Amino acid sequence: MTSPDSGKVINLRAARKTAARAAARRQGEENAAKFGRSKAARLAEEQAAERMARHLDQHRRDRPEDAND
Repeated sequence: MTSPDSGKVINLRAARKTAARAAARRQGEENAAKFGRSKAARLAEEQAAERMARHLDQHRRDRPEDAND
């Protein structure tokens, strides 16, 4: 009726920390699956933002220097 681990002495603080880390990792993996984006999606979004910024910069009107007077 004894478990195979009954003879081991463990540090309870370390065991609690290990359990907390495992729970946080599980929660993080769940959140990543639920809310995360794939690398391809992130890259596509970054490229689209760069294209839009470049498009706006290319269509910007320059003001004449003496317009401030």
